[in-house]
Amino acid sequence: MSEPLIAVVDDEEPTRAMIGDYVGMNGFRTVACDGGASFRELLTRQTPDLVVLDLNMPGEDGLSLVRFLKTETRIPVIMLTATASLVDRVVGLELGADDYLAKPCELRELLARIRSVLRRAAAAAPPAGEAESTRRVRFGTKWLDLDAQLLWDEGGGSVQLVQSEFSLLKAFAENPRRVLTRERLLDLASARDSDPFDRAIDVRITRIRRKVEPDPAHPTVIRTVRGAGYIFSPEAAPGTKSA
Repeated sequence: MSEPLIAVVDDEEPTRAMIGDYVGMNGFRTVACDGGASFRELLTRQTPDLVVLDLNMPGEDGLSLVRFLKTETRIPVIMLTATASLVDRVVGLELGADDYLAKPCELRELLARIRSVLRRAAAAAPPAGEAESTRRVRFGTKWLDLDAQLLWDEGGGSVQLVQSEFSLLKAFAENPRRVLTRERLLDLASARDSDPFDRAIDVRITRIRRKVEPDPAHPTVIRTVRGAGYIFSPEAAPGTKSA
C-alpha cells in the first residue's frame, strides 16, 4: 500500500515548501496547493488522506474549505493560521476540523499531529473483519460500500467519495440497467434544492467515471444515453470497451 498523501494548502510558497519537504522526508507523499482553487482542482484528480490547511488565504479562505471538506468528504483537516485567533480556532473546530496549530508551527509537532489524526481516522473506519458483511455493489474496477460510503479496489484499498458522488453512485446502484434522466438523478440523490449540484451533475459523473471505469474515455459502466440521461451496467467487466 502506498504512503498516505498529505495536501498542503497555503498561499505562501516558503511555507508550502518547508512543510512539504519535512513531511515528505518522514514517510509521506505530499502535494502542494497555493489556494482554494488549486486544491479543488486537485480533488478532481485524487483524494488526499489528510489536508494541512492555512485559514488566512486570498480568494476562498480556509474556513470555507473546512466547511466544504467536512460537508462533502471524510478527509481529515489540520488547520494552520498566523493570527492564532481564538475565534478562527473555535469556528474551524466547530466546522469539524480535526486539529489546529498556530503559525509558525514546530514541524516536529505538526508531524506528530498528522500521525495522530491519521490514526484516529483509521480507527473510525469500518473494521477489516466486517468488510464482507457490508452492502457492496460492483462498479467497474471498484466496489461501492453503501455502509461506509467508500469505493474499494480489488487489493482492499479505499477511495473516499465526496457526498454528492456517493449519492449519485447509490442512485445508480439502486436502479441498475435503467435509464435515469438528470431530473430523476436529482430526485434520487436528494439534491433537489442544490442548484450547484444541478449545474454540475455531468461534471460529477465525469469524476466518478475516472474512479470506476476501466477506460474513462470510453465508459461502459455508467454510459450516456443521448437525449435521455445515464444508465448503470453492473455487468460491464473491467477492461471492456464500449461499441
